[in-house]
Amino acid sequence: MIQSISELFRAAETLETSGNAAGAAELYKRWIALNPEDPHLAAALFNMAVVTQRSGDGFGAIHALRQAITLNPDFHPPYINLGRLLEDNGQAGLAVRQWLELANRLPQLNGPALRHKLMALQQVGRVLEFNHVDAAAEDALRQAIDLDPRQPQAVQHWIALRQKQCKWPVIAGWDGVGGRDLLASISPLSAAVMFDDPVFHLARAAGYARQSIARPGSLPFDHAPRRAERQPRLRIGYVSSDLREHAVGFGLSEVMELHDRSRFEIHAYYCGIDREDGTKSRIRAAVDGWTDISRLTDDAAATAIARDGIDILVDLNGYTRDARTAVFARRPAPVQVNWYGFPGTMGTPYHHYIIADPHVVPDGHEIYFSERVMRLACYQPNDRKRHIAPEAPRRADEGLPESGFVFCCLNGTQKITAQLFSAWMGILARVEGSVLWLLDSTAETTARLRQMAAAAGVAPERICFAPRRPNPQHLQRYRLADLFLDTFPYGAHTTASDAMWMGTPVLTLEGRGFAARVCAGLVRSAGLPELVCKTLDDYVARAAAIATAPGAAAALRSRLEQNRPTAALFDTPRLVSGLEALFDRMWEEFRTGDLPVPRLSNLACYEEIGLDLLAGREGGSIPPDLYRSELARWNAAEPLPADGRLWPPEPAANAAGVMTFTRAA
Repeated sequence: MIQSISELFRAAETLETSGNAAGAAELYKRWIALNPEDPHLAAALFNMAVVTQRSGDGFGAIHALRQAITLNPDFHPPYINLGRLLEDNGQAGLAVRQWLELANRLPQLNGPALRHKLMALQQVGRVLEFNHVDAAAEDALRQAIDLDPRQPQAVQHWIALRQKQCKWPVIAGWDGVGGRDLLASISPLSAAVMFDDPVFHLARAAGYARQSIARPGSLPFDHAPRRAERQPRLRIGYVSSDLREHAVGFGLSEVMELHDRSRFEIHAYYCGIDREDGTKSRIRAAVDGWTDISRLTDDAAATAIARDGIDILVDLNGYTRDARTAVFARRPAPVQVNWYGFPGTMGTPYHHYIIADPHVVPDGHEIYFSERVMRLACYQPNDRKRHIAPEAPRRADEGLPESGFVFCCLNGTQKITAQLFSAWMGILARVEGSVLWLLDSTAETTARLRQMAAAAGVAPERICFAPRRPNPQHLQRYRLADLFLDTFPYGAHTTASDAMWMGTPVLTLEGRGFAARVCAGLVRSAGLPELVCKTLDDYVARAAAIATAPGAAAALRSRLEQNRPTAALFDTPRLVSGLEALFDRMWEEFRTGDLPVPRLSNLACYEEIGLDLLAGREGGSIPPDLYRSELARWNAAEPLPADGRLWPPEPAANAAGVMTFTRAA
């Protein structure tokens, strides 16, 4: 007979470790029933809830956690777990209530109380953000940062929320919290929105990987024996949370269907939300193997991938929501690739290649990537079978005026920057009767944008908002727009392709970084190179010229529709053929011992230089020569190794200035 709580914990752990979670839960249930006066009863209920959840009984776990809180309201861990279980069961409001109740019970902040309050506030911020209650989410995260500024994840979410709400400047410190310190935790995705600086993008990506992706304890997968002989079919694995109704899922659907199954075996590893839709079903039906790894640990997911014998593993998430970068850190496949889901370098030692094209990564830009650059004719996939609603909406259906030129930008509001919005207001001022049609956001954000328009001398009603629509209806309404105005520095990706597929021309501004060059590449691949601008002044002037010249926009639309059958942008069979040729090259480089080993030298120095020079300069970038002069100062204090990028400043043996790689051991 088990007497003490410690005996109970040991016995239950033994049962669960042996694979008998249900037996461990039953042991807790019996002990709790027979020991109602034990002072540690709340802890027993909490542990029982954990084991019960693991055994598949989430509702039993909720009941046990509520009992634990009732028994001892000052025992903090049950609040955290109960909130998460409620959220998982669709009760986000009840979840937030639990976490706020905990946060409000913790006025004395020391030790465990501080940790629990921080955890509760972060959970509140995360769930409110997911449910589009942006201002309250921002407030919860700011409270958490106030308590402890050394919380990279909280800072990342706080920055992203301010970008989404168009609160400019995005990063403004306050008492005790400096702007540079906040910038030091920015996510690579937010950095691409804020700066057109590919050196900083690389350095921040590497810093983020060091900061946020735990180094695995061991690398148990030995891929060396697989160099001996190529199998008849290469096994390709795609990892993504977005193989569903999402921009990535839409773009990849036809790619999965067109792969040559005589030479390639295609596996999908899904790590996204547990919801069925038509796109997810279509992709699942197209691949040879579908594995849901969303509930697997990183070790278990990596083991599953290795067990499938995947030769080339493709990361379709990069640094985006629900990514499983830590799975790649375990190197479950001999070749690992960054493609499509994230517009930039990963900055890790375990992504060997990035797939791009000559537009997004022209010759000489390889120095901005840790991966070896491989190129397609056009790097972005498109689905030629995309479903479009049969009936075109009227302007009145979408809240647009019956007459006047319609500029649109149906990118997310997080991509709008202060400099770009000012340029848009300049365009509207030049084109009488025109409107700007943006993607809808929260009521607070739409009101803020209209207020800023009024402050710029533009009538607020000239800013119109497109409500969220299912994708077929969303695509059809592009026909109501005359010209798509791209964002900068993080430009349109799928939204640009969607617009041009529907015949709406896209005006874009080309920058230096990957995210600032994607749309320019898409526009060129669609056959309209004259819509790629080099300066913001040129962008404003060209938009106004197209809107005021009779027939100009219609002529561009006509060219798009004529080009569509032959444009590289929409030639999915050509993309798949090129992609498979790249896979063949990658495998041959692995087989011959020429697999690239990314060089990450000096990236911490580049990041520190970027933080010093970019803090307080949103929208800025650092010229390469300024990086070189700052590196020289670093080198004077502590000699830096040659990195094949900007240090040393003299041309390296590689005449093109292109980064070199060492051979794999």
